Amino acid sequence: MSISAFDAVAAYGGIPAIKTGGAASAGSLGGGVGGGEDASFGDMVSGLVADTAGKLQAAEQASIRQVAGKGDLIDVVTAIGAAETALDTMVAVRDRVVSAYGEIMRMQI
Repeated sequence: MSISAFDAVAAYGGIPAIKTGGAASAGSLGGGVGGGEDASFGDMVSGLVADTAGKLQAAEQASIRQVAGKGDLIDVVTAIGAAETALDTMVAVRDRVVSAYGEIMRMQI
C-alpha cells in the first residue's frame, strides 16, 4: 500500500499547530510540546512518532482482546487501519526528510 500526497496532507491537516500556524497543546501532538510555545519541526516529528507508537500499541491490544474473545472485530479492524495510516504517514515523512537532506548535501557552498 502506498501513501499519496493527499493522504499526507490530510494527516497533517489533523494537527492544530499546522492548521493555525500557532502553538500546539501537549495533547495535540502526543506530547512534547507545551502550550504557549512555538512548535518546532523536531517536536512535531517527535509527537507524530509517539502518536504512531500509541496507535500501534492500541491495535496490538485490540487484537489481543479479540483473540481472547473479549473484543469486537470491528474495533480491531478500526485500530489496525488507524495504525497503518499513521505508519504510512511516518514512512512518507521519513522519506521526505531523507530526500531533503540529500538535496542539502548536494548543494554547492
